[in-house]
Amino acid sequence: MESKKRKTWSEISKRKTETEMNSHTLFPILVAALSNNSKSLIKKCLNKLLRLSQPTLLIPILSLLPILLKSKYGTIVRLTAEVVGKASLLSLESNERIALDDEIVKALICLLGNSNRRVWIAACNAVLDLSTASLARQRLLKFSALYRLLFVALSVVNCNEAVDYIQAGLTSIRFEFLQVHKSSTMVSLYTGENGSITSLRIGFKEDAIPAVHFDATINLVNACNIEQLDKIPRRLSECFFVFLKELWLKVRYQMLCSNIIRSTEERQFCVSNITINNLAESTFRLALNAKSLTKLSGHQMVKRCIFGSSEATFENFMLNYWEISPLLIKRIPNTLIEENDLFSSFSQSINFNESFHSFLSSTIQSLISCLPIASDELDILSFLKEGRNRLGCPLIYDQDIRVLRTEKHSRSEVHFFPGCLDICSIKTPYFIYGDDFSKCEEACKEGYTIAMRGMEFRFESVAAISDGFASLFGQPSVGANMYMTPPNSQGLARHYDDHCVFVVQIFGSKQWKVFSQPCVQLPRLYYPRAIVNVEVESSKNEYRQFSLMEGDILYIPRGFLHEACTDNGELSESAGYSLHLTLGVEVEPPFE
Repeated sequence: MESKKRKTWSEISKRKTETEMNSHTLFPILVAALSNNSKSLIKKCLNKLLRLSQPTLLIPILSLLPILLKSKYGTIVRLTAEVVGKASLLSLESNERIALDDEIVKALICLLGNSNRRVWIAACNAVLDLSTASLARQRLLKFSALYRLLFVALSVVNCNEAVDYIQAGLTSIRFEFLQVHKSSTMVSLYTGENGSITSLRIGFKEDAIPAVHFDATINLVNACNIEQLDKIPRRLSECFFVFLKELWLKVRYQMLCSNIIRSTEERQFCVSNITINNLAESTFRLALNAKSLTKLSGHQMVKRCIFGSSEATFENFMLNYWEISPLLIKRIPNTLIEENDLFSSFSQSINFNESFHSFLSSTIQSLISCLPIASDELDILSFLKEGRNRLGCPLIYDQDIRVLRTEKHSRSEVHFFPGCLDICSIKTPYFIYGDDFSKCEEACKEGYTIAMRGMEFRFESVAAISDGFASLFGQPSVGANMYMTPPNSQGLARHYDDHCVFVVQIFGSKQWKVFSQPCVQLPRLYYPRAIVNVEVESSKNEYRQFSLMEGDILYIPRGFLHEACTDNGELSESAGYSLHLTLGVEVEPPFE
């Protein structure tokens, strides 16, 4: 009887061509084919389903997908995964129906990292197609799709067992078997949809993580909220974070060298749909969970290193100098090389004392753009979502970096890249990369200062110091800028700030003039400044002169006009260069 049935269905399969099949007959035929284990007929039905364009015609078939996804035949599993992806894209309704079916989602996730490469790629594509909707992304995260993707991306031995442990809540599993793809991974950059820097797509060599698997992993990492990021096993998150940082160095190198392959050229790489800003966002998100590599500088350490161990010294500063008068805090010689000094970690990391050229190449060229962030921003992921299209791009002139000097005769500021300001004024960013770095070296030789903002976002040691200052003075945030000035030169023209400033001399020396307060009312933070004739005001007011050596700190209250220049009196060619940090304590109106 069994052989007779098989013969009957064999005849049906010959009689029913793909053109004769329709959506009303597919379901019963597929059910019958499954019950009789007719591999060829199942494949015909699945291929027919892949050509359907009406989502309502696919809905009756959804109940059979879990069974098909668990088939022992790789071709059937692959085609079924493709059907899941096709149905997910046909309409929001079909996408939600699939996402709300626990068995489909679980079966699809189990295929990630399948030993059959074609099945594995089809499963990743289906996850990507399904995750085009918010509900589906959350459902995938609920059933540990991200954990599975991370394990596979990190070449996990026995991935099935590990994910079972995770789903069972046994987070104490040992993660020593995680093996991140090493430096052999090769990448290249391809033009994106709109041709902008951040839309550049990342390509991988065939022996690296398959591009589609990488796409799915990054896509879900960027869909996580804070709680979901916290639930990623620490060791797993850290390992993938290390991989992303290594990958980012390669991507950034290609970007800075303008080594970009046009879409019309022959491709030797698997091209991912992930762009530079997608990669930057994922790295940022996983960094939220990364263990701190630097000991945080609490407000007590800041107080002790700046004002000494006596409480009376800090109280004296707050009573007699805070927003009243400038103050020079002299440091003991060679204090910046002491291990317990507040700024020693930063000063040692930038290697400024080796040579000026190595400083530019090792420090400035390694930096990327940092979006300005309000001090009262409470939802960092919301901030990322709003600015994700600008993440990971090279330094932007006038936002991240400025190259300028003050002319001795006119006392006005001159920019080395004058055209950049015109471009920036019309909201089109001017990116600094490629030949612009060598131009910065050339500019310094001509007396231009390189000014970098947002150092608290670029160096962990500076971030810790800024947090300590903010805590000490009871403010939401403290910004940090860096200024590198060549010998016998002046960077910024005479000006005043709407925030209090602590100037920290890291290397070299600098001469400062701080003028008396021009008006009784202190400038408000972010408020439009009153028009001040700097030359007239400064001629009427006395000034104090301060000579800052390495390790010295100068406090300048907000509203006090000031200017600084380098002294080239030393015999050494590099002795006249100066490097200092400014820590800006932004006094918010509620805290005045």
